Amino acid sequence: MKSQITKLVANGLHKEGIYLYSQIHSSFCPTKFSFPCLFKSCAKLRNIPQGQILHAHLLKYGFDTDVYLATSLINMYMKLALMDSALKVFEEIPQPNTASLNATISGFSQNGYHVEAFRMFGLFSGLQLRPDSVTIASVLSGCRNINYGVQMHCWAIKIGEDMDIYVATSLLTMYLNCADCVSATRLFELVQNKNVVCYNAFISGLLQNRVEEVVLDVFKQMSLDEEPNAVTLISVLSATANLKNVKFGWQVHGFIVKNELQSHTLVGTALVDMYSKCCFWLCAYKIFKELGGNRNLITWNSMITGMMLNEQTEKAVELFMELESEGLKPDSATWNSMIIGFSLLQKETEAFMFFRKMLSAGVVPSAKSVTSVLTACSSLSSLRCGKEIHGYIFRMENIIDEFIVTAIIDMYMKCGQFSLARKVFDQLEVKYDDPAVWNVMISGYGRNGEGEAAFEMFSLMLLEKVQPNSATLNCMLSVCSHIGNLEKAWQIFSLMITDFGLAPTLKQLNIMVDLLARSGRLDEARELLQLIPEPSASVIASLLAASEHFSNAKMGEEMTKKLSDLEPENPVPFVILSNLYARQGRWDNAERIRESIDERGLEKLPGYSTVGVT
Repeated sequence: MKSQITKLVANGLHKEGIYLYSQIHSSFCPTKFSFPCLFKSCAKLRNIPQGQILHAHLLKYGFDTDVYLATSLINMYMKLALMDSALKVFEEIPQPNTASLNATISGFSQNGYHVEAFRMFGLFSGLQLRPDSVTIASVLSGCRNINYGVQMHCWAIKIGEDMDIYVATSLLTMYLNCADCVSATRLFELVQNKNVVCYNAFISGLLQNRVEEVVLDVFKQMSLDEEPNAVTLISVLSATANLKNVKFGWQVHGFIVKNELQSHTLVGTALVDMYSKCCFWLCAYKIFKELGGNRNLITWNSMITGMMLNEQTEKAVELFMELESEGLKPDSATWNSMIIGFSLLQKETEAFMFFRKMLSAGVVPSAKSVTSVLTACSSLSSLRCGKEIHGYIFRMENIIDEFIVTAIIDMYMKCGQFSLARKVFDQLEVKYDDPAVWNVMISGYGRNGEGEAAFEMFSLMLLEKVQPNSATLNCMLSVCSHIGNLEKAWQIFSLMITDFGLAPTLKQLNIMVDLLARSGRLDEARELLQLIPEPSASVIASLLAASEHFSNAKMGEEMTKKLSDLEPENPVPFVILSNLYARQGRWDNAERIRESIDERGLEKLPGYSTVGVT
């Protein structure tokens, strides 16, 4: 009878195996070999009550001290996420062995309890047991603590298992999960007889750490040693897409065709994604069509996203409408592709229309799609639509995060409703450490001409010990620029450099030059301009305009020369300089500059006005 149960379980007939046992267990005495396969079935079926019944039967028949059965029971409880029950079983084993300890460690790791797994590993020395390759790999599974990981690497070397392919692959994954690509690469180079799993672990880890160029090099090396499989190709195509290296993508595509993997759903989807991101949407669409019945919802979503990415909005809408003809239903990702795509293409009306349709279809939007549609409301200055979205978010409390709150505040600020924006900000129970929400408040106040409120918000930010970033400095300097407060700008500029260690960016230096120029401090503006490696035409033009306003001919001549070097076809600098000379009564110089404009063949575009009719 035991063999019948074992055979049913081996063939995947778990319910039938348990049913047979329940029918006959009272009429025959099970042996200790009857239980392991039944524990496995309970784990597969997620049947906790039946597992506990079997545990009770095991105790009834006196098998509770058998280490082999206890190990099977630990495995079952761990797979059912009943860690306390599994640990209790382990603690009641009279003489645990390596297998039972490995089962406990592996269970903790698989359930995300990595600290507990590492603690259990410490029992090996106390129990005078020797860890093996399974132990090391189990502790490393999902480990994201570099200190624990390095200790396990040392243990692997100590017991001579560091070059075991199973252990080496686990070590590679650990280092890459901890973003230590250097240690991972060193280890990878030491591993002999690498297999496909080892290569795939290394490639996917490199991709995760955004070192795509190295992914392509490792793939070339792999092609000489091992036959890449579908998992390899998906990772490599993703790296190729991120690099927009379509030439390498063509080579990988050729390899896929040669190995007849083009009809593989996930590989085909990766090809669609790669060609779309490389701006070859026609190639992507051709592959999408060739996949035919092998397409799944992910493939459709990838193609729709690709069309949006390449500004083929009509095709994207057409695909969205066709999707249901294959018996598929748009999911959250499908709707997000449409909403985010329209929003990025500044087609805000269409983005909002699809958002409404999504809600009507009963699909819960993601945080990203809500943020996108709020951005669309901001661009349209549509306060009514923005309030609708805010009301929806208020009702769906579970989707609120700092990005959405920032988007709500930004929407109200761009709609001129800074009092509503402040109300949202003040209702935050805990102010975020991320400066983004503070920055949007500061820039919003500046945009609405509320300079004092912006300064108050900056002071509150420092009081709350939120670390300003470069964007904060941009916001504050822009506010100072709008209201023409040079002294406050210098104060903030110096504070950011000395107290917060921020290196000024070109944009920030440009703002300071412009402020100095407009305040008549032309020499200081020129000194600061000299610190900018490649000043933009706009900042030089600002200094030139200030030279005209404050009648500084010497500065005007210098700025005209700089600007004409940058924009030799632009006559405006010469016109400004000519006007400056004319204001000073230097008519000969003014005439000379006018003649120079004619000699250079420059033509000043006439001004014009437009009238909008509604």
